[in-house]
Amino acid sequence: MKQLILIIPLLILVFSCSNQNERKNFIETVNGKIESDQMGLTLIHEHVLVDFIGADSTGFHRWDKDSVVQVLMPYLEEVRSRGVVTIIECTPSFLGKDPILLQKLSDLSGIQFITNTGYYGAVGGKYLPSHAYSESARELADRWIEEVNHGIEGTGIFPGFIKISVNEGDSLSQIDKKLVRAAAITHKESGLLIVSHTGPWATAKAQIDVLKEEGVDPENFVWVHAQAEEDFNNYVKAAEIGVWISLDGIVWDVEGHLERVIFAKEKGLLDHILLSHDAGWYSPGEPNGGDFKGFTSLFDELIPLLKEKGFTQKELDLMLIENPAKAFSIN
Repeated sequence: MKQLILIIPLLILVFSCSNQNERKNFIETVNGKIESDQMGLTLIHEHVLVDFIGADSTGFHRWDKDSVVQVLMPYLEEVRSRGVVTIIECTPSFLGKDPILLQKLSDLSGIQFITNTGYYGAVGGKYLPSHAYSESARELADRWIEEVNHGIEGTGIFPGFIKISVNEGDSLSQIDKKLVRAAAITHKESGLLIVSHTGPWATAKAQIDVLKEEGVDPENFVWVHAQAEEDFNNYVKAAEIGVWISLDGIVWDVEGHLERVIFAKEKGLLDHILLSHDAGWYSPGEPNGGDFKGFTSLFDELIPLLKEKGFTQKELDLMLIENPAKAFSIN
């Protein structure tokens, strides 16, 4: 009997650990959770719709979902035919984030979409709501955590990462520091990856310093628009501390991305590289949504050039399948 009493707590502990393991490594899409190995070939930074009118004027009234779907579907069918399984949609709140639209596009195209929580502080705060200035980092984080726990604006759709943005510079403004701290708090309470519109390494480093102050490991940070950095040696510094390096402007500069990816291979950094276009997007208020740039330059231009330089399929899969799954997995 005593042996049984001793065994029962052990079984409970084993069962508890087993359940914890089962909860690890999932991805949150607009249609619910998937296993990380179901993410497949992923474009980690794209936009379906962006509304640049400003935080005080944007809203769902600014676009018709069916019209957006009609414009988007041919572009989604293009990338689906090239093997894309998942698209990380990086449009944040107050810039045109529309989870219901993404869900509709996912259902029609078969592509998995992942949306976000968080605020965009760049461009002098034009896309920040007024409460971002008056509330504390904790209060902002509480808003974002509410979306993580209960869904975005009553849609029943949950964010799969935290998207913020800061203004370029060697140091951060007070509002930008607040956004980074809010992201850190949200990460610690949700496990969501922090994806920050950044640019040069100096701006990334300033954010990383704040994250470290808040107890967040740099491996939970994506340095977005890292192609803006001209000193490639800073990619080595970033990778050494675990930062994800997002080279995500392929549609705008194929050759520049080629140079950076070759450098990353030479320095053994490919396991920290993420690739995408930062392309799209439907622009509300413009005829037929404006001038849409598709999501195929990676496949039609960059990958053939990389193969000419001796890149193997295994190396391409590392950057396009394995790294995104590892980066965006929620523990």
